[in-house]
Amino acid sequence: PQGVPCASGHRCCPRGSRCSLDGKSCIASPGVRGPHVAGGIWQGLEGGSGGYLTLSPLSTAPRAVPCPDGQSECPDDATCCVTASGAWGCCPMPQASCCADKVHCCPHATICDLAHGRCLSPTGDVPLGTTFPAWKRQPPAPVTLHQVLCPDGRSACPDGATCCQLASAQYGCCPLQNAVCCSDGQHCCPQGTACDLERSTCTSSAGWARPLAALPKAREVKCDEETSCPDGNTCCRLSSGAWGCCPLEQAVCCPDHMHCCPQGYTCDPSGSCLQEGGARQPWVQKTPALSRGGDVKCDEETSCPDGSTCCRLSLGTWGCCP
Repeated sequence: PQGVPCASGHRCCPRGSRCSLDGKSCIASPGVRGPHVAGGIWQGLEGGSGGYLTLSPLSTAPRAVPCPDGQSECPDDATCCVTASGAWGCCPMPQASCCADKVHCCPHATICDLAHGRCLSPTGDVPLGTTFPAWKRQPPAPVTLHQVLCPDGRSACPDGATCCQLASAQYGCCPLQNAVCCSDGQHCCPQGTACDLERSTCTSSAGWARPLAALPKAREVKCDEETSCPDGNTCCRLSSGAWGCCPLEQAVCCPDHMHCCPQGYTCDPSGSCLQEGGARQPWVQKTPALSRGGDVKCDEETSCPDGSTCCRLSLGTWGCCP
């Protein structure tokens, strides 16, 4: 039901998929399973009777023909034609002729003969083709920022890590999820264990112990003297003129001041990042940069992030209450 006819007129594909250029397979999202129809007999994509083929992920997104309204699109080997309702439809032939009745179409370089239901050409007449509804173009998939923002609002750690405050009041990244931060501001332990600083181990109630993990410092990318982005980001200007953060390293800032693309790509006005080899991927949304702010001074040597309070630790050194 509601199948997609292929350009050859002898094959079709299930709804939600597209015919390949050679007309021998149906292009669908990864993991979709479905047979191919040929002459009214269900056939597997390899030609066997009743066979199924699980499609592997495509290296590039399947291409489509955008219709003039900018909202509808047709399969790559089809042609956009206006239907009787005024909406856009698809003729299952490349560069086809759209017939005046807004229902039928004919192959490229042929003429619609509606009276006789034929497509006229010097090499021989063929039956009229029928258009099918176009589908709406899908917006680019949102790209989420896979980073853990630390409580100071300035530092960030990789996804799957834990922010732990260092002895210097800055933040470090423990390479464990939901980790336990040790009170020395230098080490961390896995979830469900306790820091044993005397023995330099992480102990559990089950009796096992493992060495403490050291905390590398959380880095940030400096945009100017007042703003910064998390480590692994690129500073890009927003339309307001303020700095924004692209969640990619050495990214390309798009001229719309809202999006960015990975290194080696160019910003395509259609809303995608284009690589020289033809590969495409969605634009990446930028986020506002973080204010570096005025730190709270504890003494001449130490300070806490803006909005925090300096409090003495049991060791006599300064700590930061957020």
